[in-house]
Amino acid sequence: MSSKNQNPRGRHQPLLRQLTILAIFIFATANTPAQQLPAGTRDAASEPQPDPLRSQASEALVKQDYATAAKLLSTLAEKNPRDAQVLYNLASAQDALDQTSEAETTYRRAIAAAPNMLEPHLALGLLLARTGRSSSAHSELAAAAAIPTGDPALRARAYRALARLDQAGNPAGASDELLNAIKLSSETPEDILLAGELALATGDSAAAEQSFRRLLAADPDNTQATAALVHLLLQQKKAAAAEPLLTAALAKHPDDPTLNAQLASLYEAQNKPAEALPIVEKLHAANPRDAAVTRLLARLYSSNSQYEKALPLYATLTAASPNDPTLLDDQADALIRLRRPAEAQALLERAIANPQAFPSPDAYAIAASHLAFAASANHDPATTLRALDIRARVLAVTPATLFLAATAHDKLHQVKQASDLYKQFLAAAKGQFPDEEWEARHRLVALEHMK
Repeated sequence: MSSKNQNPRGRHQPLLRQLTILAIFIFATANTPAQQLPAGTRDAASEPQPDPLRSQASEALVKQDYATAAKLLSTLAEKNPRDAQVLYNLASAQDALDQTSEAETTYRRAIAAAPNMLEPHLALGLLLARTGRSSSAHSELAAAAAIPTGDPALRARAYRALARLDQAGNPAGASDELLNAIKLSSETPEDILLAGELALATGDSAAAEQSFRRLLAADPDNTQATAALVHLLLQQKKAAAAEPLLTAALAKHPDDPTLNAQLASLYEAQNKPAEALPIVEKLHAANPRDAAVTRLLARLYSSNSQYEKALPLYATLTAASPNDPTLLDDQADALIRLRRPAEAQALLERAIANPQAFPSPDAYAIAASHLAFAASANHDPATTLRALDIRARVLAVTPATLFLAATAHDKLHQVKQASDLYKQFLAAAKGQFPDEEWEARHRLVALEHMK
């Protein structure tokens, strides 16, 4: 969902402008000329005059001319190395110019000069979050939220950012942070959406659905809420309830990638690859680097027996994620279907080498099944039997696996085992596999003469 794939720079700019406006106000207040003093005190003319660079920097910040502002503020910072406001304004300008390293250093200087100033803690925390340093970001955002004298709206912003950081690993803590944010400022549509996502993460699907529907009641055109609710309904196997939501939303937003991907997934779950394919082909053409879309398209091609189209997509995906065993298995399955068992066997050997990397024991066993088929086609009976043994620890024996085991023992000249397994296969097959049953009967005759 889009809330989990936010654009950090895009989200940062409104906050940067908000903080910059506040900084300009403080700057301007600091530059107000002294009032007329009572008799007997020093004349105002004898007081030090404000540095004109401050007003020039303020004007540049107002105009969002960050390059000019950064130049002026750099000069001011050299003159006033412990002025936290100057340092914070300079860091904000550097941040707006994507001078990330310089901005981080200057934010830290501002914090060192004024540890209880909220704005640099908040801005630094957001910068660190954008650059993937979640632990350090969490510390700075928590410091900003804990400053009691800070602007409540900015403290709320810090709590919301903390909730986003904690969403995946600590959803209960994220819920508390979101509540703290709402106490400090009005609830927003994004808050309702996040509350639903956090409820879903903690297993409270009823509360999640309530949040998503509450948001849609207030804003029926909210595509994020629609996508979140559809995601929940699809998880609950309620495709009939999800489909009208999707089609209504897509009527208004036909090019929305998330909604289109969900509709394609719904069709895939309903075993309608022909209906899903044109949707995902269009998505892939618009987003060729999106791994999730590429994987969905490859899977649909395979479901539609278009393995020659699926294979290059899987090859691209496994090149980018060489240790993903399910991708290796999917690519190998396409190779088996295209009668390239040697290549498939090499991929499957890599895949099953790390059982813990599979999402479930069943997925591991299915990969072992594919290895057994590839090894059998590649005339490697020892690997076939090894793979079948792995599979049998999780999945029940089938006529197909009995036949593979029988032919493997046959190739190894293990007459008794082969004969017993051919007989078990014939008893289980019951006419479902005429070609294999014909072969089994003829091999039993041949093996009888080898005893």
